[in-house]
Amino acid sequence: MVSSGRFIQWFEKRFPDRHQLKGEKALFEYTMDIKQRYMKKTPPISKVIWDNKIHLINNALGLHTYISRAHGGKLKAKNEIRIASVFKDAPEPLLRMLVVHELAHIKEKNHDKAFYQLCCHMEPDYHQLEFDARLFMIYKELLNDTSK
Repeated sequence: MVSSGRFIQWFEKRFPDRHQLKGEKALFEYTMDIKQRYMKKTPPISKVIWDNKIHLINNALGLHTYISRAHGGKLKAKNEIRIASVFKDAPEPLLRMLVVHELAHIKEKNHDKAFYQLCCHMEPDYHQLEFDARLFMIYKELLNDTSK
């Protein structure tokens, strides 16, 4: 489909709409809604942000970080989620898949069977959407090539 020039049209037909979550406050609220629905008893999240450097690091689409800081005599921990800025104009199901993936890391650190079961619990189409997110990256690259 790529070599025949039909991929962009196919992808846009498959995912005609984009999400409207441009600001970090909206992204945080979106993430917290999913967390509240499926993971009420997990530790809180202190920050959810768009990160324009993330795709360059570890070839990742999103990152979950766990930061521990000594504060007085106590150890304070924070969970943060960073989503690649390239997904600011992605279809909503793909953004949801990324958020679900990073939320699952709060409970399951490794990409093992329990991790993927949790992802599929929060998003039944998780595996297809994970594949579609990779297709979105090809779509974005092709769009950049055609605009040059």
